[in-house]
Amino acid sequence: MRRRRGQIGNLIQQNGWWRVRFRLDQTDTGKRKQMSVKVAPVMFDKNGNPKPPSPEVQRRAKEIVEQAGANSEERFNEVVLGEVTFREQAKAYLAAAVSRKRRPLRDTVTVEGAFNKWIYPAIGDMPLRLVDNLSIKPLVEKMSDSLSARSVNKYVEYIKQVVKSLKAPNGEPVHKRTWDAETMDLPVVEYSEQKRPSLKAHAVSNLIAANTGQEQALYVLLAATGMRVSEALALETRHFVNGGRTIKVEQQVAKNRPRLVKYLKTGAAKRDIDLHPDVAEYLRKYMAGKTGLLFQTESGTPHLNHNLETRWLTPKLEEMGLDEEGMGFHAFKRFRKTWLRGQRCLEDLNNFWMAHKPATMSELYSHLHEEVELRLAEA
Repeated sequence: MRRRRGQIGNLIQQNGWWRVRFRLDQTDTGKRKQMSVKVAPVMFDKNGNPKPPSPEVQRRAKEIVEQAGANSEERFNEVVLGEVTFREQAKAYLAAAVSRKRRPLRDTVTVEGAFNKWIYPAIGDMPLRLVDNLSIKPLVEKMSDSLSARSVNKYVEYIKQVVKSLKAPNGEPVHKRTWDAETMDLPVVEYSEQKRPSLKAHAVSNLIAANTGQEQALYVLLAATGMRVSEALALETRHFVNGGRTIKVEQQVAKNRPRLVKYLKTGAAKRDIDLHPDVAEYLRKYMAGKTGLLFQTESGTPHLNHNLETRWLTPKLEEMGLDEEGMGFHAFKRFRKTWLRGQRCLEDLNNFWMAHKPATMSELYSHLHEEVELRLAEA
């Protein structure tokens, strides 16, 4: 479209009429067709010679060309590139996102859930070219009644990515949008209002004391390492090195099915976590006679974390009067971070164990994570 010059039309005389000629993209063939439209009768002077087209005729000819859509980028996109609905483009976006080499999406369960429950019912069948600030404002209002501000903002970001993903042959987005939070009335994410509950030391101790077997070992591991539960449930005996003092984190359990995957949530998540000697000894006794997975179902498959949260953790927290919104397995990770800071743990190692990527140049330059003896001493 950018290579085309805006058409003003070519005025010609034909059978006593001024006609404007221009080319128009056709919906049936996808090609441009030569058009000829009447503008006004030809006027003659007293000698019978045709007068040149007046400014009014010229203005009217330009209006006809514009109204026909000859210079319309939207018509070009619709006819030449093809009309596509939001649902169709979303599916194409997800298919491309999981197969691309640059920052592929490893897990689309959350995104697909948002699309199916909230976004598709509202704008799924809407032409992608019509998805803008005003068209998604009613959806934002509806989601704001049931979801947190952070979730609403996250789902709107999914919509933006889908709209942006339709590209012209030159790689530029077909539908360029200036997204405006004010127009959409997007809720503001207030850090103080976000639900980030953390377990306290006495609660962790009570959880451990009240259980045995796999459940007890899982609580010990999560509290002592700060691992994500999907990482902990994917641990195998081979991941324990340095006499059981170090855990190598290199895989996790998929979110929606009981299978191991070799990717992790972030690049920083591939790491080593060092254990206190007492924790290492406890886990060594737990692993005695085991091979393969530390935690598994009766059929030998990995546990799914949401199943364990429903069956194990939530009932225990309810009995202890500690259950609240956001209080899940991630509360162990918050506990661990708080504990390490309270013990004045070296921040470089704290971040390394917790899978938090360096945020400053000093942290980026530091190679403390390569000093195994120092790490074990700090643990």
